[in-house]
Amino acid sequence: MTIYPSFNKNIEESIRKHWSLPSMSDYGRQTFQYSDIAEEIAKLHILFANTGIKKGDKIAICSRNMSRWGVAFLATLTYGAVAVPILHEFHPEQVHHIVNHSESRILFVGDLVWKKLDAKEVPDLEGIVQLNDWTLLSAKNKKLKDTVENLNRCFGEKYPASFGQKDLAYHADEPEELAIINYTSGTTSNSKGVMIPYRAIVGNMMCAGELIGNNAKAGDTLLSMLPLAHTLGMSFEFLFEFVWGIHVHFLTSKLTPSILLKALADIRPIALVCVPLIIEKVVRKAVMQKISDPKIKLLLKTPIIGRKIKDKICQGIRNAFGGNFYEVVIGGAAMNQEVEALLHDIGFNFTVGYGATECAPLISCEDWKDFVLGSCGKTVKRMEVKIDSRNPYEIPGEILVRGQNVMLGYYKNPEATAETLRNGWYHTGDLGIIDRHGNIFIKGRIKNMLLSGNGQNIYPEEIEDKLNNLPFVQECVVVQREGKLYGLVYPDPELVKKQNISRKELADKMEENRKFLNTQLPAYEQLAGIILRDEEFEKTPKRSIKRFLYS
Repeated sequence: MTIYPSFNKNIEESIRKHWSLPSMSDYGRQTFQYSDIAEEIAKLHILFANTGIKKGDKIAICSRNMSRWGVAFLATLTYGAVAVPILHEFHPEQVHHIVNHSESRILFVGDLVWKKLDAKEVPDLEGIVQLNDWTLLSAKNKKLKDTVENLNRCFGEKYPASFGQKDLAYHADEPEELAIINYTSGTTSNSKGVMIPYRAIVGNMMCAGELIGNNAKAGDTLLSMLPLAHTLGMSFEFLFEFVWGIHVHFLTSKLTPSILLKALADIRPIALVCVPLIIEKVVRKAVMQKISDPKIKLLLKTPIIGRKIKDKICQGIRNAFGGNFYEVVIGGAAMNQEVEALLHDIGFNFTVGYGATECAPLISCEDWKDFVLGSCGKTVKRMEVKIDSRNPYEIPGEILVRGQNVMLGYYKNPEATAETLRNGWYHTGDLGIIDRHGNIFIKGRIKNMLLSGNGQNIYPEEIEDKLNNLPFVQECVVVQREGKLYGLVYPDPELVKKQNISRKELADKMEENRKFLNTQLPAYEQLAGIILRDEEFEKTPKRSIKRFLYS
């Protein structure tokens, strides 16, 4: 029988060990020490108890990243309730649906999110509490109302002498116990409530420790850029750091390039976890435009001068991200192959991981020193991967996963659970191959795969990767219509404006792109046309295009 460490015991021990260290900061604003976090958790435990919240009851949290998001989340789990993190970028109708579907009793909400919501649409909620300052926004439970209005007094009555490490006594969690219901962001369909047990949270914390922990220590700093309501941000930019004693800074305002670069320079994080979009924007704007000059291209080919130029480029990118990190962990979406090859060539310390909400999220990753270009690393410890293919080394098949990180199933959705969890394996819906060293290579999604007229499998993501590298293309989706392939393209607005390109000229440029692209593709993958779009594609909060809207 496998024995898993206790999540709440890890939280309790970390608070005791790092009592006087800074734990979380809202960048440029308030900082909470571990002792402050413990006190805030204790106050929320009083609120839960007085309201009649029982073990296993659902508590929803919907807000931009902030320290009190972390407090509400930790208070929920250490009490024994189930956390329902909701992405703040979901439409109000989605938020209302998730609160109702999850049967949440209390909703913690950020001030900006609250402006868009309607309390009448969540009739079973007993109370809505504003995260910024614990003020009550709506209440049907009188005890909840009384407790929130007198929370400091209630705290003083429970701990009349003082509150300290001796007062920490958190819920004793079990490995298979439900901890989180995390609703997916839905790239191929509507969101489903993924039931994440405590063992999966602990498994991901252990993975993060094995990936980053040997190069981090208590008191180091990290900048949180991904939504905490997404499992990648939650596991790798919050929970691991909290247990390790790392000081997490949350960007509470809108993420703009100027704010991000200033924060990175100020905080100088020990590691970076980000989606490809952030890295690709920096590389395309700051590097690729400069090295496209024929003279620079020629110099790059010379052994000594070329190496010096690459080292200088690499250091420039490192400095832009704070200059103090061990490695950049990239995940959440496919990375552009040209950008990835450039970063690898200049020696930039990055690695690409692979995961799914259903695995909270990690499935594979590798230290940057051992990372194989084009892969997403090797299967992490305590997990198994197999490719459902007669030749997994050469013929793509569905990626199947089992192990500590895998979910319990989908909340109130036995049909989807039975379809996804079969014979002990989680069926990811992703296609891939694996090399003889265990490195996994993603080829695309089964639902995205297209079939040519002569029966050839077409992976649109591979065509899109090439199309995205061509002039004036900001983002694209390849679709099949009446047996022919078309590229839907949203052009780069900055470049179009800068070069004062007319719509007709832009269409001509795209036709040139199409002809050039087709020279690099087999006949069954060639595009019959490119269709220009005036608006960006609709995306999930992790910046993946919602493909099902355009298929």
